[in-house]
Amino acid sequence: MTGYTPPTALPAWLLGDDELRAATAHHDFGTVFRLARQRAGISYSQIAAECDIKPDRVGTLARGRGKVATFEKIVQICDALRIPGHLAGLAARPWEARPASGETEAEVDEGVLRRRFVQVAGLAAAAPAVLAQPPGRIGQTTVSHLRERTARLRRLDDVLGGGDTYRLYTAEYQATKSLLRTGSYGDATGRALLALLAEQAQQAGWAAFDGGREADAVSLYEESRHAARDAGDTNLEGNAFAFLAYQRLGGDRRAGAEIASRATETISDHTPAGVRALLHERRAWACAVASMPTEAERSLGAANGALAAADGQPPPDWAAWVDRTELEIMTGRCWAELRRPLRAVPVLEAALARYDDSYARDKALYSSWLAQAYLMAGEAEQAAAVVSRALALSDGVASVRPRKRLAPVLNDLSAARYRTLPTVAELLDQARG
Repeated sequence: MTGYTPPTALPAWLLGDDELRAATAHHDFGTVFRLARQRAGISYSQIAAECDIKPDRVGTLARGRGKVATFEKIVQICDALRIPGHLAGLAARPWEARPASGETEAEVDEGVLRRRFVQVAGLAAAAPAVLAQPPGRIGQTTVSHLRERTARLRRLDDVLGGGDTYRLYTAEYQATKSLLRTGSYGDATGRALLALLAEQAQQAGWAAFDGGREADAVSLYEESRHAARDAGDTNLEGNAFAFLAYQRLGGDRRAGAEIASRATETISDHTPAGVRALLHERRAWACAVASMPTEAERSLGAANGALAAADGQPPPDWAAWVDRTELEIMTGRCWAELRRPLRAVPVLEAALARYDDSYARDKALYSSWLAQAYLMAGEAEQAAAVVSRALALSDGVASVRPRKRLAPVLNDLSAARYRTLPTVAELLDQARG
């Protein structure tokens, strides 16, 4: 790599441009691509070839739609455009004169580069924080610091898939488990550590599920449930049941709905509104998948009621993402799953229009239900357009779920009665590419 200069290498004067440097720091490579073409005459087709990205995906990113989210692709783009590593939060690349630390790049493996990338982004350190704690008795201050760290790391899930985050989240969980086993602390601190362990196990389980590690996810959710129960944290125990129910829906759907009901049984007068809304909406989804429309609608109503009755008390960080838009998306998903497209389409269209493209995995995933609803309503071309946008969004995201969810819609659209439609034909070409 060191002896080759790709045709997409950015000139030094452009690398010094404030707009380009800001875009690179925020991993807004769509803007980087646009500036490369506008100011340096580098074509999108050249960028696509050097970065191993489909040409239409490069254009889509340059128009501000979608985001490059995986570590590997960010590294590949920086190498192809000869963007120095420090501009993107990476260690110095092999083609740079010398790494800033003085070490040779050959001594730095990809695992270390990944940890540095996350560290520079301000989201994680190279090793779990609990391992750096000073010896002695552990108090609530230490637990508070670890909980804040867990909250910061959770933000990775906004832009990265479980394939990228699973090991990091699991390492945090294992480090806290070690601290519980070997540390010295009082009863209150021990319960707080157990609650933290339950929270971290749920995050690691979610990453496992998102990355296609189904068995690991179940094991982590079960461990989370036990830790939450031992900690006396009914909120986290309820969320563990909700995760287990979600996992079960791929098999015995009625059993999944029953487990989701156990989650809502943990709700009390002291349960924060955001947690109540989360548990009710997850039960609604389980009931929809199990073809229980009355129960699904009742749970959606309860979730809406919980949000409407919020008293301003902030929810725990792990439930803070539940808001009106998320609940509208869940409502639309439920109606699509229950084969009520006239109820699903309007709410999904409105909610997804407000949903930022930077949350590429989730927006692509949620769009699959909109496409499904359009197809049920006989609107094949609209369905194809939605699937096309979803495929572009999910390209490069380390999650198995968007493509898995889109596959049945693509299969239906490949039927003879649809595939001659120009929009559908273009989509099928895109999916094969």
